[in-house]
Amino acid sequence: MRANADIASSILRAAVSRRAPLWLAVALPWILMRSIPGVIVSAAWAGWDFYRLRQRVLGNWTRWIDSAVPALEDSSALLVHAQTPVGRLQQRRLLERVSLAIGRDELRGIARSRIPLGLHWFALSCAAALALWGVERAGTSDASATPALARAAAVQKSEIAMRITPPKYTGVAPVQTAPRDLQIPEQSVVEWCLKMPRDGEPPIELSDGQVLRLGQECVRWTAAESVFWRWRGARYNLKVVPDSAPRITISAPKEMVHVLAMDATTARIAVEVRDDYAVTRATMHLTLARGSGENVRFSDREVPLPGSEDPKVRNWSNDWSLAELGMEPGDELYFFVRAIDNAGRVHLSQSPTYTLRLPGPVEEGEESTALPMLVKPENLRSQRQIIIDTEQLVADMKANPRMAAATLQERSQQIAGDQAMLRRRYGQFLGEESSLFGGEEEHGDEHDGAAGGMIAQYGHMHDESENATLFDEATKKVLRRALSAMWDAEKALRAITPKPALPPEYKALEAIKELQQADRIYLHKTAFAPPAIKEEIRLTGDVVGAKSYRREQAAADEAIPAEVRALLQSLASDGALPALWTRDAQEWVRARITNDDQRLAAQRAVQDVADGCIPCRPVLRAWLRGAIAEAPIVLQAAPVTETPFTRAWRSGAKP
Repeated sequence: MRANADIASSILRAAVSRRAPLWLAVALPWILMRSIPGVIVSAAWAGWDFYRLRQRVLGNWTRWIDSAVPALEDSSALLVHAQTPVGRLQQRRLLERVSLAIGRDELRGIARSRIPLGLHWFALSCAAALALWGVERAGTSDASATPALARAAAVQKSEIAMRITPPKYTGVAPVQTAPRDLQIPEQSVVEWCLKMPRDGEPPIELSDGQVLRLGQECVRWTAAESVFWRWRGARYNLKVVPDSAPRITISAPKEMVHVLAMDATTARIAVEVRDDYAVTRATMHLTLARGSGENVRFSDREVPLPGSEDPKVRNWSNDWSLAELGMEPGDELYFFVRAIDNAGRVHLSQSPTYTLRLPGPVEEGEESTALPMLVKPENLRSQRQIIIDTEQLVADMKANPRMAAATLQERSQQIAGDQAMLRRRYGQFLGEESSLFGGEEEHGDEHDGAAGGMIAQYGHMHDESENATLFDEATKKVLRRALSAMWDAEKALRAITPKPALPPEYKALEAIKELQQADRIYLHKTAFAPPAIKEEIRLTGDVVGAKSYRREQAAADEAIPAEVRALLQSLASDGALPALWTRDAQEWVRARITNDDQRLAAQRAVQDVADGCIPCRPVLRAWLRGAIAEAPIVLQAAPVTETPFTRAWRSGAKP
């Protein structure tokens, strides 16, 4: 068996020797091109081809020997399989013949006759390499043929320099760089300087229409809005980051109106103020309200918020004691935070007003009073007393399931009567006069009903009973909610089911408490700032520049200026554009497009059209049309000719 393996290995070596030049030839084009991916693919293909070659040799070497050595008498199969003693004897004899009959020349002859050169693989490799080389050459030629934009950029980087000096309050150090896209703070000073100044240099063109002439001295521009600039055909963006106002976050209390517990002794207030660069000053303004009705008194305090290690942030939280805040039961504390930053033009921020409310003891008489002007009769029971009576009835029913039906009905009807009286008391302030169980009946004939329907359909709003009151809409809304809950409670009590009457009774009580709180209103003090008046023209009768507040009937403001309309019509063709169209387009874009990226794209389209780009006209036209807001609609009455025939036709006269 060892001799068999030696013969197969010898034939495999001869086959590899014949195939190896092909493997090198396939990899040679990629080696010359210095293409590492190509060499890797060639090596992978060579490994795959060697595997196929080995499998072929191991599967067919006995047949190849029979064809090459006739002296073996087609018995080479015994070299692999010899089961019987006679077969093994014959195998030894064949091995002796093979060792004498097969030499190097015979092995090479077997390899030449059985192993093809595979030149088609070499041809495929060369074709792929040539194709790749052609693509790379085309890309190189395209790069070398890139218009003046890339070449100008390369020249520009070497001949012009930029220096950006942010405002001092930002704390950002100045930067000097080659031309590139930049993001800079608002009000930064941008300078362009030539390294080797020469006469006749092209100017720097800004997208807002400004032109900066380069020369021996550097040119400057103050960043007020995002623009792009162009020099020698290359464009670069300058995005301006505006300085935002301080951001105020109040994390405690969570609610705008926070009601403290009756036994509360402290109140937590947590505030955070953030700014882009620094918070100069942050204060908390507190206003304490005490009393009710016309006896409400307000006292103001101002507390500065302490600074922190980071000038951009001020975090402050404190658990105030109610004694420190000066709050007593029944008081309300209003507070808001005001902050300013360190910008050149100071930004002021103010938070919404939060309310801390400390409930006070509620007297029996207050619960039945909607507003201070509503006077309580002596025989009127309060909503709280109605709830107490209902809860007592429910408890008695639970303790005595066999309560007499007459007793249960009497007590439930009595509580329902008290609820009805209280409901009518509040209902009169909304114009209600009827009662669901009072037995009132409406009388009137069909004519009165028709007249009432006409009045209800065509009458004025002040003819309605609910609107004929002195209360504002918010108060009436609370009153309606209280009356609805009282109706539900009364119906449940009339039905001798006192337990379902408790939830609407509590809803009515909450509405009444809300009405009680409505008599204390806190508003920020505001001052009237009259318009400036030129003292030198007062009482002179000079009306130059004065405009009337009147305008022509049905006349609307001009939605699209005539210049922009003419420009849009001209951009639809290849003809000449109106005079000064670039100025009109720039003003239209700057006034109507607020997004920085969109405005820069529109200004780039203006510049392209100004350079003579005809295909760019539809792009600019689309930007200008997209900036048009919804045009106002003016309704005009259509003229109608009045004739005797039309009058007779309307009156229904027959010919």
